[in-house]
Amino acid sequence: MYRYSEFDESFVRSRVAQFRGQVARRIDGSLTEDEFKPLRLMNGLYLQLHAYMLRVAIPYGTLDSAQMRQLAMIADRWDKGYGHFTTRQNIQFNWPKLADVPDMLDALADVGMHAIQTSGNTIRNVTADHFAGAAAGEVADPRPVAELIRQWSTDHPEFQFLPRKFKVAVTGHPDDRAVTAAHDIGLRLVERAGVPGATVLVGGGLGRTPMIGKVLADFVPLADLLPYLEAVVAVYNLLGRRDNKYKARIKITVHETGIDEIRAQVEAEFAARKPLFSGVDQEMLAAITAQFAPPVFEPEAEGDYETWRAADPVFRAFTDTNVTAHRQPGYAILTVSLKAHGATPGDCSSAQMRVLADLAERYAHDELRISHEQNVILPHLPKRHLKAVHDALLAAGLATANVGLVSDIIACPGMDYCALATARSIPVAQGIALRFEELRLEHEIGPLKIKISGCINACGHHHVGHIGILGLDRAGVESYQITLGGDGGPDAVIGERTGPGFAYDQIIPAIERILRAYLALREGRHETFLDAWRRLGMEPFKAALYDAEEARADAA
Repeated sequence: MYRYSEFDESFVRSRVAQFRGQVARRIDGSLTEDEFKPLRLMNGLYLQLHAYMLRVAIPYGTLDSAQMRQLAMIADRWDKGYGHFTTRQNIQFNWPKLADVPDMLDALADVGMHAIQTSGNTIRNVTADHFAGAAAGEVADPRPVAELIRQWSTDHPEFQFLPRKFKVAVTGHPDDRAVTAAHDIGLRLVERAGVPGATVLVGGGLGRTPMIGKVLADFVPLADLLPYLEAVVAVYNLLGRRDNKYKARIKITVHETGIDEIRAQVEAEFAARKPLFSGVDQEMLAAITAQFAPPVFEPEAEGDYETWRAADPVFRAFTDTNVTAHRQPGYAILTVSLKAHGATPGDCSSAQMRVLADLAERYAHDELRISHEQNVILPHLPKRHLKAVHDALLAAGLATANVGLVSDIIACPGMDYCALATARSIPVAQGIALRFEELRLEHEIGPLKIKISGCINACGHHHVGHIGILGLDRAGVESYQITLGGDGGPDAVIGERTGPGFAYDQIIPAIERILRAYLALREGRHETFLDAWRRLGMEPFKAALYDAEEARADAA
C-alpha cells in the first residue's frame, strides 16, 4: 500500500496548522460561521443535525492495522467510541468538539491519513473496488491509478471551486464492484493489444436526477490518462452550471450539452494539455505501482479449512456468505459484516476496530479494506487461519453471516444525524434486518441488495439497489418510496418506482410482501431476485404491494 512521502507529510501537516489557526479564529469570534464554513468544508468538517461531523478519507478503501488502531484511538479520545464507515470508503466521526478537530487531524497525519477534500465543490475521495489486488479475474489492480488521481487532484489549483462536488471511481475487474457508472467519472481498467488503459465513463450520478454514466472514451492508454482526466474536469469547470446547485453536477452538463459535443471539447482540451505533461505523471505512476506489490503469499495456506467447514455448520454458513475466491490458491477474501441484525449499518466500535487491526496484522498481511457497502475486508487471508479469525470475530460480535443477503443493507445516517435528511434510514434498515431474521427467510431469499436513503441526495445509493428505499417528507410525515430492479454492476441501471409511497410503520411490511412474492414466483433457488425481476417485470410485484394494501384497507 502507498506510504506518505516527505512531501505528503509536510503538505498535510501544513494544512492542519493552517486549519488550527482558522478554528481558533472561529472560536474567538474573529470568523463568523458563514466565513468559516468554506474553510471547514475544505478540511472535511460538517455541521450536522446535533454536532460537528469529521469525514476522514480512506483513499480507495485501503488501510493497515496502525491506521485502524489510530481511528479507534480517535473515536475513544475525541468522539463517542465508534466511527461510521460510508459509501465513499470514508469514516465519519459524528460527535467531535470543534476545538478538538485540529488535534484529530494531527493524529490522522501521524499515520498517513487526512480529511482534505472529503467535502466541498472539488474532487472527492477516489474510490475503488474493495477486492482490488486480490480478486480472481482482475485485469489490473486499480489502486495505483486511484492513488495517482488522488495526488493529482489534491489541492489542484484549477479544480478547488468546481460547479459542484466531483466523484471518481476506478475498477480493474469486469464485475465492477466500484459502481463506476454512478460516478461523475468512472474508470474501468482494460487492456487492448497488450496496452494497459481505461474505458472512461462520464456523467453518472444519483441524487435528485439519477443518471447512468455514458462512455466518453472506449479506450484511453494509461500513458494518456491523467491529461485526459484533466481535460474532462477542465471542460466541466467551464460548462458546468453555477446558477442552480441542483443542475450543477456534470451529469446535467452532459445531458444538456450532449455526449458528442462533450467528447469533442474534451478531445480538443486534451490535445492542448497533453504536451504540458512531461512524463512525470508516468514516473509517479511507476513509483506508486511499485508500492502496491502483492504480499509474499504462503505456499501452503489451505490448512484444514475444508475439514473445519465439514465439521462446524456455523463456520460453514459464515464462509458460505462472507468468503470470496482469491486469485491465490489457498487464500480467501473475507468480508466482515458491519450489519449485525438490529445494528446501525456501517458503525464500528473502537473495540471492534482494534480486533480487526489485530486480525489483519496477525493473520492477513496487515491489510484491510473498507467497501462502499459499509463493510470491512481482510483481502489476503490464508484459509488455514479462517477458523481462528472466525472465532475472534464471533467474540467481538463481528461474525454475522449475511454478506450479500437481505440484512446486508446500505443505509445513510438519515434524520438521526444528517441536517439534510427528510426521513429516518437507520431504523428502517434495522427493522428489515430484524424482521427477516425473525422469519428465518434470509438465506432462502439469497443474493439481494437493499439500499436506503433518507433524502433525495441518495447517499444510500437507493437508485441502484435491487430494492431501493427513499425516505421523503410529505407534509411533515415520513413517506417511503420503493424502487425495484436497480443494479450498480457492469450493466448498471436505475431502479423503477413502484408507485405511491408507504408510511414509516408500513415500509417493512411492504418489503416483506415484495420478497414473499419473489419466493412464490421464482423458477427455483437459482433465480435471484434481480433475475426474477428482469424476467417478470414490475406488475406482479406491484400487485403484491398494492392489492394487499387495498384489501387490508377494505377490511378495516
